[in-house]
Amino acid sequence: MEITNIFLFIGGLGGTEVILILVVILLLFGAKRIPELAKGLGRGIREFKDATKEVKNEIESSVKDDERK
Repeated sequence: MEITNIFLFIGGLGGTEVILILVVILLLFGAKRIPELAKGLGRGIREFKDATKEVKNEIESSVKDDERK
């Protein structure tokens, strides 16, 4: 569900817009810092997904516990 929304957003961008965004990122951060930023972004996204899964699992387990009572 989340990934579909991201692809819908990205699908609205054309090639020119993507290139412009990449050029702006390159100008703002420089070529040497981009890999470091990408790693940090990936780590942050992974932690966010893990946290949302954990919250979802806690909610589902509490609902199951309430149904048993």
